[in-house]
Amino acid sequence: MPLVATEAVVLHAQLYSESSRILRLATRAHGVVSVMAKGARKAQRRFGSAVDLFAEGDASYYAKSGRELHTLAAFEVTRARIALGRDLDRFTTAAVLAELVLRFGRDEPDPAWYGALVAALDAVTAASAGATREAGLAGAWALVGALGFTPSLDACARCGRALDAGAAVRFSQPLGGALCDTCARLGGTTRTLPAAARASLRTWLGAEPHEPAGGAVPMEDGTVRAHQRLLREFLREHLTDGRPLRAFDAWEASALESAGQRSRT
Repeated sequence: MPLVATEAVVLHAQLYSESSRILRLATRAHGVVSVMAKGARKAQRRFGSAVDLFAEGDASYYAKSGRELHTLAAFEVTRARIALGRDLDRFTTAAVLAELVLRFGRDEPDPAWYGALVAALDAVTAASAGATREAGLAGAWALVGALGFTPSLDACARCGRALDAGAAVRFSQPLGGALCDTCARLGGTTRTLPAAARASLRTWLGAEPHEPAGGAVPMEDGTVRAHQRLLREFLREHLTDGRPLRAFDAWEASALESAGQRSRT
């Protein structure tokens, strides 16, 4: 069994026995992998806080040919991200990012989505309290783009015609992007994408510079929920296999609950 060394992020941890855990890791060198951390609940010297969700570090594991579960040898933590576990909004948002990678990440090297994941988790960790969900939206769309499903925003998704960069447009989920007026009239289900929302998407997808974490005015609750709905519909159309995205559902529900609490105060 060859020993593999790679940078990794813990996406999921499951108890296996009184002393061991099964971890799902996002790795820079080998995509998403599953490893058995034998004695993880006791062997702090070998694993440290590696079993904590969203921890990042240098992982070493013994790769078993033809097997989906490998054996973790060591995990040296470089970023624990303990702040994500101390705040419900941050944890729920980070869980969505982990769910996207677990569901849609590849089991092969892909530095683009690994880098997008790390950047997104860092942004959620650093964001001000009111900007946590916006940081999550930015990270989620960056992951979607890194996986190769970037929506068309500046050219019609049907005919390719250039669109007015500062205008509201009709957005088609089945066609994967914005439509010109002519194509929008041809039929099909569309929704209006306001100019401000389109600009946000363009920024999150890397087409324009992004504000530093916490540096922008937090989005209003209604705007956040509209963006969450747009993202959910896009994922359902282009990436999901019909199974529910449970972390995403909880993320949307928490946004709605928080908005309701604020409206009552």
